[in-house]
Amino acid sequence: MKRLARLAIVAALVFAPAAARADLKAIEAAAKKEGELTWYVAHYTSEGAEDLGRGFTEMTGIKVNVVRTTAQVAYQRLLQDIKNNQTVCDVFSSTDVGHYVRLAAEGRFEKYVPESEAKIVPAFRNFDPAGYYHPTSAGLVLLTYNSSKVKAEDAPKKWTDLLDIKWKGKVSVGHPGFSGYVGTWVLTMKKLYGWSYFEKLEKNKPQIGRSINDTVTALVAGERQVAAGADGSTLFSAARGNPLATSYPTDGSVLIIAPSAILKGSKHPNAARLFMEYLYSIEASKINAKHFGVPLRPEVPAPPGAKPVGEVKTIRPTVAEIDKGIPEVIELWRDTFGN
Repeated sequence: MKRLARLAIVAALVFAPAAARADLKAIEAAAKKEGELTWYVAHYTSEGAEDLGRGFTEMTGIKVNVVRTTAQVAYQRLLQDIKNNQTVCDVFSSTDVGHYVRLAAEGRFEKYVPESEAKIVPAFRNFDPAGYYHPTSAGLVLLTYNSSKVKAEDAPKKWTDLLDIKWKGKVSVGHPGFSGYVGTWVLTMKKLYGWSYFEKLEKNKPQIGRSINDTVTALVAGERQVAAGADGSTLFSAARGNPLATSYPTDGSVLIIAPSAILKGSKHPNAARLFMEYLYSIEASKINAKHFGVPLRPEVPAPPGAKPVGEVKTIRPTVAEIDKGIPEVIELWRDTFGN
């Protein structure tokens, strides 16, 4: 398996344009000397992130120190590193696009456009025209439910269904103060329905976790019956035999596009560059699809049970709205839910 993966890298380099081939060979050689990199990541479940890290190590021999947390925790950790003049993180992968806007404005990222960006699905290319951060993960926030307790015909069909009194004490959500997925969902609901949406939701006494993936735990345990959950972690758990199902809301699933960037002053800059190339590879897309994420490479089909993104009605705030809006909704959330 390792030999085949290695041959795939060699083949990619052989058939690349001459100038790109020389650059990638130099990066790979320098990366091997560095030997490792540290990845602050909020994109995936812990299992998915570790699997991607292992895949890179098997292909290159370079160790990936995976530090998987929620988006806001990863951001605060990075800010603390910066405050202490430390360069622990080499590649930063958050689900809150506002983090990149702020950090790029402060000059915290190295400009690097992966050669392999030209091979990903066109909708994800040129996300940051300046070239400092690039989408490496995509997913949806949609309605999820425990299929052993809720029939498909009775499951919520639109976001406002969660406000129905029949779901009082039965709803699970994450926290925008920790999760970038949840922050983007909260901002989108506020944009669609105003903050009164959450004032009404509070009356249904939802269980509030930190990560959006905590909704999976709550549903599987039977502590709650319906949720605002992530497609990837929910479908991954369902594939393992847990009684979970998804419902694509008629008023729109929230599309999350999550970038990665290389930190300026990184101790392992070449390993970080090679890792960015890897995140756009077919091999990485296959691992991501195995964990029910949206594959960025067109050669890799959508995971079983998931609709291709192109077939789903999606909604999404702009980058500017996310940058300004998520800090605002975190404060509103704490005022309303008291945590």
